[in-house]
Amino acid sequence: MSDPAATSTDDAIHIEKLYEFGERLSESKDKSQNVKDYQGIMDAAKTSIKAKQLAAQLIPRFFKFFPELSSQAVETQIDLIEQEELGVRVQAIRGLPLFCKDTPEYLSKIVDILVQLLAAEEIVERDAVLKALMSLLRQDVKASLSALFKHIGTVEEPSTDELIREKVLSFVRDKVFPLKAELLRPQEEMERHITDLIKKSSEDVTGAEFTMFMDFLKKLSIFGDKAPSERMKELVGIIEGQADLDSAFDVTHVSDTDHIDRLISCLYMALPFFLLPEERKLDLLKALAEISPFTLPQDSRQVLPSVVQLLKKYMPRRKSGEEMNFTYVECLLYVFHHLAHKAPNATNSLCGYKIVTGQPSDRLGEDFSEFYTDLIERLSNVEDLTRATMRKLTQGMTEHNKAMAAAKSDDAKDSIKTQKQNTTTGLRTCNNILAMAKPLHSKTPLFIGDKSINLSWKEVAKPSVPSTTVSAGGKRPAATTNGSGNMAKKGRGAGGLQNQLVNRALEGVVDVVGFFLG
Repeated sequence: MSDPAATSTDDAIHIEKLYEFGERLSESKDKSQNVKDYQGIMDAAKTSIKAKQLAAQLIPRFFKFFPELSSQAVETQIDLIEQEELGVRVQAIRGLPLFCKDTPEYLSKIVDILVQLLAAEEIVERDAVLKALMSLLRQDVKASLSALFKHIGTVEEPSTDELIREKVLSFVRDKVFPLKAELLRPQEEMERHITDLIKKSSEDVTGAEFTMFMDFLKKLSIFGDKAPSERMKELVGIIEGQADLDSAFDVTHVSDTDHIDRLISCLYMALPFFLLPEERKLDLLKALAEISPFTLPQDSRQVLPSVVQLLKKYMPRRKSGEEMNFTYVECLLYVFHHLAHKAPNATNSLCGYKIVTGQPSDRLGEDFSEFYTDLIERLSNVEDLTRATMRKLTQGMTEHNKAMAAAKSDDAKDSIKTQKQNTTTGLRTCNNILAMAKPLHSKTPLFIGDKSINLSWKEVAKPSVPSTTVSAGGKRPAATTNGSGNMAKKGRGAGGLQNQLVNRALEGVVDVVGFFLG
């Protein structure tokens, strides 16, 4: 059995020696000559509890003067962090940022150590970790952010520890993002740096994580109101890449639920940017149309204003001379019907309808008649343009048939066959527009919320549907392609870990399989 008095005496001796080592080092003009003193501090770190606490302060303080002992010093500090005594661990954690103050090459290693400690159970210990990480960020924000984001991972280098990954994401969200004005200096350089880090990490995130990242990016000055259009295109490109528009999905397979999640999140996120010129608007709208039957009433009510705004943009008024993109209009009318079917009275204040549900949101006592008049004028003009286009397409089909009969080479026949397929798809687009426009003339319309409308491009797999842009009396342009280099998504959260948004989106959906196979 140990003698308490002897133990106390040993403690006092160790502490006294540590103070002597520290004093000599502090007073020495050439501290590199005091190797024995620094070694003595590290040796004392293996003795009593009080000596360990004091050594945890002294080792980082004089670390920069003894590069030949750097590895041993860091390992000694790590040993102190792993001690059973909470006081020793906390003191050792507090000392970690000092290792990087004059030796920045150790910053990444120290960040890695602190990141592993984010899962600490003791509140005082976690608090010390958070403060140490913030201290490192203020020392060198660029290197610290790079080290932190390594633990969030990318498709090429995924995180190997999900718990630590979640802790780092929480730290970035709760501690870094709110202090962007203080930490991201110089502003433009550091905002660009964190944007690049987020772009790499967003290749392998859940829907909620991606939304968090995008909400942050939109608040950066480089993407602010005065930012050039190229910056907005960059944001839309990030959204588009996350949506993974080029990958086919099948809701009948569990493994594709994450793809549906990304589409729902990203398409809704992209709507506010849709007024910008983008090469792949058609892809976004097609995907939005295919996803619209999955939405719940609360989602529909939230998205409807943006859809109505887009309808007004792409359904021109009579005699305006504006061009009309028929495929855009088909997509938007389809989306409008499905969303309005889920939240019909939301259209009262948006379109001037008079749909009574008995809820305050009916807003029947307010006058929105000008919205109704505007909508009817646009619908009537759309119907006139559509009928005129159908006549031209029908005439064109007759000419294609004659040309096919006269064609002699296989190449000529293949070319005509492609033209006929595009014309057939164009006629389907026009028929869909007329079918969806007609019920919208009523003051109390019945919105189409079933599978009675088959989207024109779902009828044929190839060739891809042309973006049908025409003006009254104009010609339909040739089909365009959309080369995209999007890499395959890893699909974090796919398989059995279905994201909550997908679960919500799929609730109440009737005959989903029949819709996609029909």
